[in-house]
Amino acid sequence: MEDNLIALEAVLGSLDEPLVRARSGGEALRALQCRRFALVLLDVRMPGMDGFETAAEIRRLDRAKDVPIIFLTGADDDPGYAFRGYATGAADYLAKPFDPWVLRAKVGVFLDLHRKNRQLELVLARERAVREAFEAWLAGLEAQLDGTAPPDVPALRRQVRELRDRVARGGRAR
Repeated sequence: MEDNLIALEAVLGSLDEPLVRARSGGEALRALQCRRFALVLLDVRMPGMDGFETAAEIRRLDRAKDVPIIFLTGADDDPGYAFRGYATGAADYLAKPFDPWVLRAKVGVFLDLHRKNRQLELVLARERAVREAFEAWLAGLEAQLDGTAPPDVPALRRQVRELRDRVARGGRAR
């Protein structure tokens, strides 16, 4: 419902993160296929696919299967809905009317986790690149040792010293 979307934007707008509206489960799935998200807020009641069906479809998307989901629902909904929400992989479940400070705090935690995961991905990619560079360097040294010509020992010693220095610097070049 438009009123709910406006209320959520008012509560979450101060987090200075882009918010993407989806007015249906299908619209949410299309958005998730186009870009990465830190978190999905799903209402249990939505036109077309309900929130549970949408969550199940999100879990089937390779790109979005690990995105945390917080369900929002009316307080008068079936008490079994909370169990059903968690069973579909929800990270949390809030009944309306919810405390805006609590929602903002929960969303903030997931945003921080997302940022830290992105930083970790960058660190791992850098480490992978350094490891590949070292492996290529070692393969070059091995090729010199395995060649038919006698190895140039002073040149190999220089390369080994340079390799040791680079390992000591954590893989960074001078």
